[in-house]
Amino acid sequence: MAQKLKFGQRTPPAIFPPVLGLLGLGLAWRRAEAVFVIPPAIADLLLGMVTLLLLWCLLAYGVKLTRRPGVFVEDLAALPGRAGLAAMMMAVMLLAAALLPHDTGLAGAALLAGLAGHGLLALIVAFRLLTGPAEQRQITPVWHLSFVGPILAPLSAVPLGYRAGSEALFWAMLALSAVIWAVSLGQLVRRDPPAPLRPLLAIHLSPASVLGLVALQLGWTGAAMGFAAFGGLILAALLLRARYVAAAGFSPLWGAFTFPLAAFANLTLALADGQGDLFRLAGAALLVAATGAIPAIAFKVMQGWAKGQLAAKTNAATA
Repeated sequence: MAQKLKFGQRTPPAIFPPVLGLLGLGLAWRRAEAVFVIPPAIADLLLGMVTLLLLWCLLAYGVKLTRRPGVFVEDLAALPGRAGLAAMMMAVMLLAAALLPHDTGLAGAALLAGLAGHGLLALIVAFRLLTGPAEQRQITPVWHLSFVGPILAPLSAVPLGYRAGSEALFWAMLALSAVIWAVSLGQLVRRDPPAPLRPLLAIHLSPASVLGLVALQLGWTGAAMGFAAFGGLILAALLLRARYVAAAGFSPLWGAFTFPLAAFANLTLALADGQGDLFRLAGAALLVAATGAIPAIAFKVMQGWAKGQLAAKTNAATA
């Protein structure tokens, strides 16, 4: 008879991408308040519920780490683990943006914690790539999460007064994103990724969307519109090849669809405030689509976790 696992002993990092997506959705509803005169209670309720979910997930993974800290590095060995742990750090940074209107002190603490955690993760991933087998160094969309994730920091850092650091981070993350986009496009032209990994292609939309949001926050409206156009091309390509991208059917990797959609909805809604009806219509359509898709995907991923199936499907390590 198999030994019954204790709480947190095999918490799968794959729970974090859909939580990141839900946080992004809550922030999209907050942006929609100004564009469509929506009562703030909707965004506050959604963000409050997602914050509790994030804290529960952090507790579950924290218990896993206290049982055996080395499990963190073991989880990074699997692609879903790298994506999930990067999403965990990004969710903490995005939580800072959610907390900003309510408590700047807590927002600053979440920002620093997320940045520090992501910096440690990036260093470990880079070390493993440099010292591991050459075949593991192939660039994947997950590199955006592992190395470009800190681009979320300026969303709260700029309002907190860290403009100079945010500008430097913007240019560094833009350069990294450009390299990953270029190499990934070349790889995609040469060969098809395996069907189970194709949902990860949606991650390419995330940096375009967040770079646009940060540019807008820094007052660079033209750059923000350029990123919105680029993101629109990526989204159009994903929609036109939707059957190809989703050919393997539902899997925990569908969590990769959630944050990119929420992030692009955020950018479109942010541009809708002052840029005309086209962005208003696009923002409304994206908000409706995100509100339908993201909670549904998150529910199925969390359901797999509750049933004890998610860890095995994503090769999560056991503490």
